Amino acid sequence: MLYAPQSIAQSRPAPRAPLSFNRYYNYEEMTGALRTLVAAHPELLTMKSIGKSFQGRDLWLLTLNNPRTGPDREKTAMYIDGNIHGNEVQAAEVVLYTAWYLAENYAKLPKITELVDTRAFYLLPMVNPDGRAYWFDQANTAHSSRSGQKPVDDDGDGLFDEDPPDDLDGDGNIVQMRRLDPNGPMKISPDDPRLLIPVEPNDKYTGPRYTLLGMEGIDNDGDGRINEDGPGGYDLNRNWPAAWQPDNVQFGAGDYPLSHPEARAIAEFILDHPNIAAVQAYHNAGGMILRGPGAQYLGEYPRGDASVYETLGRRGEKMLPFYRYMITWRDLYTVHGGFINWTFEELGIFSFTNELWSDLQMYHRRESPSMKERLEFNDYLLFGQGFVEWKPFKHPVYGDIEIGGTSRFGSRVNPGFMLEETCHRNAAFTLYHADQMPLLEISDVEIKRLDGPGDPVLQITVEVKNTRLIPTIAAIAARKNVGRRDRIELAAAEGGRLEVLAGGTIDNRFTAPLRFVERRPERLWVDDGLRGESVRLFRWLVRGQGKASVTYHAQKGGRATRTFDLSPTAESRPSP
Repeated sequence: MLYAPQSIAQSRPAPRAPLSFNRYYNYEEMTGALRTLVAAHPELLTMKSIGKSFQGRDLWLLTLNNPRTGPDREKTAMYIDGNIHGNEVQAAEVVLYTAWYLAENYAKLPKITELVDTRAFYLLPMVNPDGRAYWFDQANTAHSSRSGQKPVDDDGDGLFDEDPPDDLDGDGNIVQMRRLDPNGPMKISPDDPRLLIPVEPNDKYTGPRYTLLGMEGIDNDGDGRINEDGPGGYDLNRNWPAAWQPDNVQFGAGDYPLSHPEARAIAEFILDHPNIAAVQAYHNAGGMILRGPGAQYLGEYPRGDASVYETLGRRGEKMLPFYRYMITWRDLYTVHGGFINWTFEELGIFSFTNELWSDLQMYHRRESPSMKERLEFNDYLLFGQGFVEWKPFKHPVYGDIEIGGTSRFGSRVNPGFMLEETCHRNAAFTLYHADQMPLLEISDVEIKRLDGPGDPVLQITVEVKNTRLIPTIAAIAARKNVGRRDRIELAAAEGGRLEVLAGGTIDNRFTAPLRFVERRPERLWVDDGLRGESVRLFRWLVRGQGKASVTYHAQKGGRATRTFDLSPTAESRPSP
């Protein structure tokens, strides 16, 4: 019996799509991984391109839906994307993992099965495929290239992308340059000779001093400056129509909102899918669960919406123990034209950005590691992958210098051996968010015969429940009249006969008066929708016999239908 759990674990079937999540996929490999996943699960997954990048790469999107339980557009849906910044590569792996985990565990884990049966998922791993390709194919720092690859004249000289960083020693990294300087402001750290630290005032230090000269590069255009006009030079996460500001206010904003083809293609997809009720965007460093507003002058979100965010975010902090739940403008910096600001503030979709890697993960503790500890992590766990040792170089402008420092793998991306846990924890948080999207239920139908002359009049009271946290209409959307209002309709069914005399809403079953509608009482509009974890009551006065049905429609909550018997013998009792 001691070996039974191991036996059970070993008997679990191998995945139908044997993908690895301890490594990174370049654009072509990611495309292949997506195709492998779809081929392994054609009953749940489809794949299509929703547009092209500036350089012509496809924006691949997966739709994960169980068609046996209904079309994706008729279900509440979640949109998940990543890699809007080219260097934030692990974001794509998290999106891929989310799709893989859902598909592989359908019909195995009851909660996953419920999610896939009742929700739809739209997953776009590579928002910025050109930037991703550049990160893999060219020498880069840990921070480059965030941008897409549309040429931009960063220095205003009429030339475009003419002076990028240069890999002077051809090792595939762009690292720092330093030069010995008797008056330099930096000195060798006593903790590790690879580190430079400032020379403090009144320091008696007499050893070698250095001046840092910036990242590797030469003066390619002869203007006396180095690395001043690299590839691209804009920010796809500042190009969305929410508090957008021009480039002189918000760096990287682009010529106008949605001016970049990647942003426009995604916006058109989201606008064409109003059933999307949740958004998750993945970025790559800082250990954050971010939500808007992006700017202080926009004010806080309505109280009900802020409460939903608070519940989701605080649960996220428990699921992601090295992350902090944060409000962008208050806890980080001001963002104009941000993606999740657009999806929530203009569309009413509850949206988060997760910054994936946290240096707290290095040693699993609450304080950031020192530079010495970072180098020890590089030495003993990365086997030198995260730091390029200083080496001499003859620079055409600076003369004798040294080149070295943190590599592209040393500060922003998860080490491969730590990637899968980050993928799983973030996917789990995202699926918790998805589970809290509206889920509707016609929880009770009560039919009562009213005394009076003539044909009997029936009073039908219907209870509709939203069993999840997120409302069918966000308060901010109701305030701005964004999206279609909810509605509930009463109709004859299966050959029944129905005449609706009056209809409206009530606050409780017993004492509250009926608030009548003046026209078409069989269809009632619900302007503010159903709040999270709440119940609303609707009442009709009708004549009829046979069967009737009631259906509640919510653009971001799907629909719920119930059919019941109108026979007077159902007097004064709930329907079955």
